[in-house]
Amino acid sequence: MGELRYQLPTLTGPRAAHVVLAGEPLPLAGALRIWTCGITPYDVTHLGHAATFIWPDLLVSLAHKMGVKAISTRNVTDIDDVLTHAAWRRGERPDEFAVTQEFLFDQDMKALNIARPDAAPRARAYVPQIVAFVDALIALGAAYEVGGTVFFRADDMPRPEGAASAFAEFGDNAVPDGRQGQWDVAVWKASAADDPGWPSPWGWGRPGWHVECAAMAAAVLGTSIDVLAGGADLVFPHHAYQSAMASTVSGCRFARREMHIGTVWCEGAKMAKSTGNLVLVSDLLNEVPAEVVRFLLLNRSWSQQWTYNAQLLTTAQSELEGLHQAAGRAGSDGEDEVMAALINDLDVPRAFEIALDRGGRAARLLADLLKV
Repeated sequence: MGELRYQLPTLTGPRAAHVVLAGEPLPLAGALRIWTCGITPYDVTHLGHAATFIWPDLLVSLAHKMGVKAISTRNVTDIDDVLTHAAWRRGERPDEFAVTQEFLFDQDMKALNIARPDAAPRARAYVPQIVAFVDALIALGAAYEVGGTVFFRADDMPRPEGAASAFAEFGDNAVPDGRQGQWDVAVWKASAADDPGWPSPWGWGRPGWHVECAAMAAAVLGTSIDVLAGGADLVFPHHAYQSAMASTVSGCRFARREMHIGTVWCEGAKMAKSTGNLVLVSDLLNEVPAEVVRFLLLNRSWSQQWTYNAQLLTTAQSELEGLHQAAGRAGSDGEDEVMAALINDLDVPRAFEIALDRGGRAARLLADLLKV
């Protein structure tokens, strides 16, 4: 790889680059392969979505600055019962509805200067690979078929506190009875006449949510990746099942590190359509420049949940002006310290302190990496 300019303070010379994520070093001896669990395209983009997708964007920028190739992947879950039902309520076909919603999401991401991923696999384009993946699970004894529906065996999986409520909300459980274990999930669901469906060895059906990500990640990035990113609400069951399925098929650990982005709250509840407390990206961009929204999202710990209020937007605008003023000052040192802070678990607040203190090149470097 050659000598890298930016290293952790304890590394000098032509040694391997690495970052620290969630307190653990992640050596970057080759390309950095990032899988970000993307959208189910059935609704508008809110601040919680933007908070999730902006952190992998920063990780990619940091890797590039270190001279490391980064391969960013963000999937589109365009086969999902929630999407199907939303399309039906609007009197539209699910596939056409998904394309429209994905376009609107992409416009919001572009407005926030979140780079397009290197790959954006859509579940509808990967059904043959998903079917092959499910077939592999069956061959390994990790899945079984009941009346055209295939279940993944999961009773032996570790489960966190509060697993039952999370499983009830995100377990993808809208399938007929027949599972052998209470924690088993459908990886292939028999489709009724009005459901989306594709041919398979088990009959006409559609894939389950968790296996879609496992199979697409394996098809695009391989059976082992470097970083699995997504919202903290995906820890269980989605990421747990995705990782378990991928590891079962490959026989090795799926993700070297997991990056679970802190949830955004508003008005005392998690930001979600069901609670009616959405702060839309498009609305914020009508109030302030995109750089202010980016800075609002990034000047914090990526793993901690936080609560949005309008004062935070005002504060972010003021702090960003301070960064820009610092960038206009003379100053030729501090760049390595800014990089060291970012390498250490993407510590933007610490990097911001250094940039304000040193000014000049240090502040310009931080503004460049944050794209503000």
